[in-house]
This record gives sequence, C-alpha cells and structure tokens, in this order.
Amino acid sequence: MLSTGALMMIVDETIVNVALPSIQQDLGIAAHDLSWVVNAYLIAFGGLLLLAGRLGDAFGRARVFRAGLALFTLASLACALADDAGTLVAARFVQGAGGALTSASVLSLIVGLFPDPAQRARALGVYGFVTAAGASLGLLLGGVLTQALSWHWVFLVNVPLGVSVGVAAARLVPRDRPSAHAGRPDVLGAVLVTGGLMLLVGTIVVSGDTGWTTRSLLTGAAGLLALSGFVLRQQHATAPLLPLALLRSRVLSGGGAVIALFVAGMFTQFFLGALYLQQVLGFRPGQVGLGFLPVAVSIGVLSLVASPVLIRRVGPRAVLLPSLAAVVLGLGLLARVPVDGAYARDVLPALLLLGAATGLAFPALMGLTMSGSAPEDAGLASGVVTTAQQAGGALGLAVTSAVAAATTSAALREGSPALTALTEGYRTAFGVAALAVTLALLLALVVFRPRLTPAGPTAPRAAAQPPS
Repeated sequence: MLSTGALMMIVDETIVNVALPSIQQDLGIAAHDLSWVVNAYLIAFGGLLLLAGRLGDAFGRARVFRAGLALFTLASLACALADDAGTLVAARFVQGAGGALTSASVLSLIVGLFPDPAQRARALGVYGFVTAAGASLGLLLGGVLTQALSWHWVFLVNVPLGVSVGVAAARLVPRDRPSAHAGRPDVLGAVLVTGGLMLLVGTIVVSGDTGWTTRSLLTGAAGLLALSGFVLRQQHATAPLLPLALLRSRVLSGGGAVIALFVAGMFTQFFLGALYLQQVLGFRPGQVGLGFLPVAVSIGVLSLVASPVLIRRVGPRAVLLPSLAAVVLGLGLLARVPVDGAYARDVLPALLLLGAATGLAFPALMGLTMSGSAPEDAGLASGVVTTAQQAGGALGLAVTSAVAAATTSAALREGSPALTALTEGYRTAFGVAALAVTLALLLALVVFRPRLTPAGPTAPRAAAQPPS
C-alpha cells in the first residue's frame, strides 16, 4: 500500500509527457512554455522534500503521509479540470507539494512497520522495484489513457487511486508519535530553495525563446540570491532543513552532484524522446507508451537482478563507471536521430542501452553516495540525494528544452522545413544531455576514488527515487 502511494508520485513525473502535444494543442501553450507542465511538479517536489521530512518528524509520519496523499489527490482533480495553462501549472505545483509530503514519509514508515530484517528487506525490495520502473510505467499509462480517452485522464486516474490508498492507510498504518527532538520546521528555508529553483528554471526556459535579456538576467540573479539566502539560513536555523555539516562528506556532496548531472541528462529521453516520436515520427500516444516499455523492463530487471550480483562481485564503482559511459553512448545515439527515422532502427537500440545502463548505474550510484553518511544521518542524507535528483531533473529539463526551442527557432528562420527544424532541435538537446552525463562520469571518477569508497560492496542504507 505504501509502495503504491510512492508509485503514484513517481509515475506522475512522466505520465504527462506523452500527453504534452494534446495538452499544448488543447490549451494553446507555447512550445517554450510546455516544459513548465513537468517542471512545476519537479520543482515543488524537490524544493519541499526536505521540509516534508521535518514535518514528518514534528507531526508524525503517518499523519503527514495521509495529508500529502489528500493534497496530491485534490491537486490531480484540479489538473484534470484545468482549462488554461496557468491553472494547470499551478495545480501541478500543488501536486508536487503533495508528492513531497507523501514520499518523504514512505521509507520511514516501511522501516517502522517491518522491524523483522527479512520482512523489511522484502518490503524495501518491492519499494525499490516500483520506484525503478515508475518513470517508464508513467509513459506507458499516459499513452494508453491519452489515446483511449483524453489527456485529462492522466490526472483523473489519480483520484480513485488516491482515495483507495488513503482509506487503506487510515486502516492499516498505525499512528506514530512525533519525534521528541524535532524542532520547528524551517518554512523560510523551504520558500527560499523552492523559489530559487523556480526563478532559475524560469530564466532558462524564457531565455531559450527570447534570448538573454535584462529581465531574464535579473530573474536569474534573483534565483541565485534566493539559493544563497537558503544556504545562509541553514547556518543559523534552529532546525535546518539541510545541516551544512552533512555536506562536508566529499562522497555525499560529490555524489549528490553526480546524481544531479546524471538525472539532468537522463530525464531528456523521456520528455524530448516522447515529443520526437509523436511530432516527428507521427506516433500516437499509445504507441509512444509502448515504445518506452523496453526501458521499464530493462531498468526493472537489471536493477533487481543483475545489479546486486555485479555489485557484490566487482564492487559498486566498477559497475557505475562503465554504466555511465553506456548512458552517454545511448544519448549520443539519440543525438543522431533523423527526420525520416524508424523506431526499430534509430530509437529502440538507444532506449535498450539506456534502460540497461540505468538499471545497473542507479543502485551502484545510490550505494556509493549513501556510504558518505553515518548511519544516524541516513534519513537526512536520503533527503539530500532525492532533492538532488528532483533539482537535477528540473534544471536539466529546462536547459535541454530551451536548447531544443532555440535550435528549432534558428533553423526555421534559416528556412528549414518544420519537421527538419524540430528534429535538429531534439538532436542538439540530446547532445547536451549526453554532455551532462559525461560530466557526471568525470566527476564520479574523482569523487568515488577507490581509497574513498568502502573496501567491500556497498548497498544503499536508504533508497531514493530513480531518475525520471
């Protein structure tokens, strides 16, 4: 039941991707603003996740889980009923806030409900599986719902699911007591980090269409100022969302940066890959969902079966580095897609490679990064890691979308046909995504040097959500 709640949050990061062309046409959203439908969710999720964890400590995790699920369900209904872009984006932001409240409590609740090590391992295995395949499952479900019904149903499906999980949670999840050591939640810190991310993403998205203007530069500066204010706030807050001492660990802070770059590149395949299949190759939404099914299967099988075995035999670093290199290769293949491409020849090999490489890389990367924190800090470290994922996804999507839009606009001005210009934009964006993962690989070589990592195989102390 708890894993189902977590799955809803993860699926919602990508379920909308296949429906984006339909949403764009129905609501009249400009191409350069379309990424806000996804980014509003990611920013709220990532920016509020640390606050959500503190709220769970202060008011009880079961209570926060139910409150988050209720907020997520109501916001999903608002998304389904939205009749303009502003309403949809605002409702997506509230959805992300509900997702943060729900997801921040799931792992702690699982640990508390399953004290027996064997039962806990099975419960965490189920949780790991649903999170590993959630992003690709979202594309499949989104395609089926959009084609069979309408884009409204990619949000409306959350309502009966949310009510069912909420009823089950009220009956099955016992109330836990708030932590006696929980301080007052740092709301100002949450506002600063979330606002800073929104301003930076907005600057990147707008600059991709209008170029760097005085207004966009001022907006970007305001975003950086807000994030700087967040760092200063953490130095003086009574109960900081992010104890800066935690980041003194080179492995944890550096690993968080690797994760952010990795997810920044990986998220491009789901967002722009779905648009390429529909707008260039002419796929219907259901076909797009099926087209990404190999990614879900590869991630699920490799992360559950092959990755643990390889990590035990050769160590997490030896698994991570070639897997990141394979991700770079997969994105490089997508950067070569032609305007007259064929799915089996030009897309499927890249998706299979990306799915397999992600399934191997993600558990190893999580294990190495979490090894940089002490056991008593595992909960906070997990929050840092998950925040890095969401922030990396939001910023990466903003950058690649802006690059795609700017490249397409330039090609159209030069007289290129519409489909050729679109393809050129997507290819350039995939190249930028490959560059991001290349930087992740180079940083991983430095951060996870053999002498800095555990002598034996490492398993993550706390799971985090997969790249989406």
